[in-house]
Amino acid sequence: MACLLLSASCVLAFAQPGMPQPSSPLYGARPESGTVSTGLPKALKNVGIDQRLNEQVPLDAVFKDEQGQEVRLGQFFKGKPVVLSLVYYSCPMLCTQVLNGQLGAFRNVSFNIGEQFEVVTVSFDARETPQLASAKKQTYIKGYNRPSGEAGWHFLTGDEVNITRLTEAVGFRFAWDEQTKQFAHASGIMLLTPEGKLARYFYGIDYPPKDLRMALVEASQNKIGTPVDALMLYCYHYDPATGKYGVVVMNVLRLAGIVTVILIVGMILVLRKRGPNSTTQAAATEQDVNVGA
Repeated sequence: MACLLLSASCVLAFAQPGMPQPSSPLYGARPESGTVSTGLPKALKNVGIDQRLNEQVPLDAVFKDEQGQEVRLGQFFKGKPVVLSLVYYSCPMLCTQVLNGQLGAFRNVSFNIGEQFEVVTVSFDARETPQLASAKKQTYIKGYNRPSGEAGWHFLTGDEVNITRLTEAVGFRFAWDEQTKQFAHASGIMLLTPEGKLARYFYGIDYPPKDLRMALVEASQNKIGTPVDALMLYCYHYDPATGKYGVVVMNVLRLAGIVTVILIVGMILVLRKRGPNSTTQAAATEQDVNVGA
């Protein structure tokens, strides 16, 4: 029965009409010529995210934490997967949406920041200070409202050299726009393995909790999660083009077939076990009733 219910969860997910489309990963479009649709000059058209799946991030890169203490990126890889976001804390709009999207996803995932996974948010603006990082952290830790969040969600700042090392390693391309006095940049988050290798990219500002949970289980090499998570990963597959998980039809059909065979065999065994005895008992009961009458 448990197998049937677990299989049904995959089938029902596949049957849902209208799979959601991925949010745009770019702050501005990248046309072949002219200016981008948001009014950014042509010189900034190279803003975006290039996936570097399975590449190593520089764990020796040095940043400052919210207290102004120097830390190495590798300190936050403590045998757990890490969610990485690149923002700048004084961003007037998009970065806040990225952080809000993360917060919404984290609050709807049963895994706890600081227990099953870590979160590292890094400012790519070398002018920003630990004071800004601290203020931003307090806002989001309060919104997260779980005891482990304080120790598990890190807000960092750094110099241009280390910021460049990290952003280039993960394929995050951004540029300063003199016209708007803002950074043009991509929106998205990355998920890394406990060894510091890039495992998954999620584009846009909306990160489905189901996808995030599956990515965390995958990145941890199934060290976190439940048998249900393992089954869901059998039914779903990560699509690098969209940054989302989609149903693997053949795997769902295989699983449904296996469950069907198990049910049929189970029913046959039950009927064989109960069949002759049940028939004899029913006949004896009917005979007793007739004699009594």
